[in-house]
Amino acid sequence: MRYWKFLALPTLIASLLSIPSSAPAQVSINIGAEPACPYGYYDVAPYNCAPYGYYGPEWFGGGTFIGAGPWFHGPREFYGHVDNRFDPHHGYVGPHPERGDKPFNHFHGNEMRDGRGHAGGGGHR
Repeated sequence: MRYWKFLALPTLIASLLSIPSSAPAQVSINIGAEPACPYGYYDVAPYNCAPYGYYGPEWFGGGTFIGAGPWFHGPREFYGHVDNRFDPHHGYVGPHPERGDKPFNHFHGNEMRDGRGHAGGGGHR
């Protein structure tokens, strides 16, 4: 009888530890705030400020950039004009605006982009 007391406690502990615990799955993605760039920011990481002339006027609503990349605020089927000569992936190494610089107007587009890093024939706004 004495051995039962010694076996009962380890058996109880082992049985309690062997019960699988279920935890709900959780996925959390934190993108952070979109960059404050005068002419918008590139649609691919690291989302640096794009230079003046990269985005066409359809990328702006009421003077505010509608977004690109994870912060894109336009419609799902949106394609807008860009001037890819100002894209670092096409060899651009010229000046970029600083955050907070004042914008000015001048644009010549040669490509359509969707705001999520994809170039294409484009649709309509």
